[in-house]
Amino acid sequence: MKPLQILLANAAQSDQRIALSEGADPRVVDAAIMARKQKVARIVLVGGASEIKVRLAAGGGEALDGIEIHDPSDTPLADQMAEQFLSLRKHKGATAASATAAIRNPHVFAALLVRMGLADGTVGGAATPTAEIVRTAIQMIGTAPDAKLVSSFFLMLFCKEHHETKGAHVFADAGLVIDPDAREMAEIACASAASLQQLVGETPRVAMLSFSTRGSASHEKVSKVVTATEMVREMASDMIVDGEIQFDAAFVPDVAKSKAADSALAGAANVFVFPNLESGNIAYKVAQRIGGAVAIGPILQGLAKPANDLSRGCSAEDILHIIAVTTAQARQPVVTAEPAL
Repeated sequence: MKPLQILLANAAQSDQRIALSEGADPRVVDAAIMARKQKVARIVLVGGASEIKVRLAAGGGEALDGIEIHDPSDTPLADQMAEQFLSLRKHKGATAASATAAIRNPHVFAALLVRMGLADGTVGGAATPTAEIVRTAIQMIGTAPDAKLVSSFFLMLFCKEHHETKGAHVFADAGLVIDPDAREMAEIACASAASLQQLVGETPRVAMLSFSTRGSASHEKVSKVVTATEMVREMASDMIVDGEIQFDAAFVPDVAKSKAADSALAGAANVFVFPNLESGNIAYKVAQRIGGAVAIGPILQGLAKPANDLSRGCSAEDILHIIAVTTAQARQPVVTAEPAL
């Protein structure tokens, strides 16, 4: 089976409830209907109830079980949610009145559903900037106890006939951390390796990317990657990792033989850690738009419970894929969130 089919099939074995914070968006409604028909997850559509009902009916989803509608402007959870919001943000000046107003924001509402255990994960961003989605998730859901950094990755699926190397690959960080230092780059590498294993069950082979391979160039930006690689080896001594290394030497076996013959990756890396957001974001879009790869993400890692972002150019199918990823993340043991920032 292709990686995407495996991901959807695994999601269909669970019964997780995923809150979609832009529930009236036509793409989101279509994705909700697909998710229920494929039994990928139970769905909570957050937004104006009347508009959502119309869109569900138009898509033939009004009779499907497993789709709930929660309207932040008319909810029996208002008092409970306002109290929860106030407890999280009082140290930042929140008042009872501002809490009541805040929970009407659908992203805050969806994140609080997750925080309160009324949903297992949340997805948003089809019409909202990444910064708002991430900020809300960190403030309302919190970070995982063992996470020193919230970062993101794209799950890149190479499944087309012209792809010589097929399968699932992780590109990180391609959506959130702009210019990680060596320690942050190492944290991203370890988190991304765990994410690949969690989602597709493969052994991670991590490439710490640079414009240099094994000292072919000398620059402070190269030195950062070298240091980050050493830190990864200290943090996870059993991890297959190499760096600094160029993409072709990490991905193409023949190139690896000439540029890094003794590399443990042997041109078969499946986790690619970019030195900054600029390079990672450009790379994933090139792979997607020119290379024909399926790009799922940005997927967040480091949170106490799953919350994921969407590209504003996403399709209903893209949203379905993120729902499946969020479902897979939610099946992990529940952890207690740290106090909100």
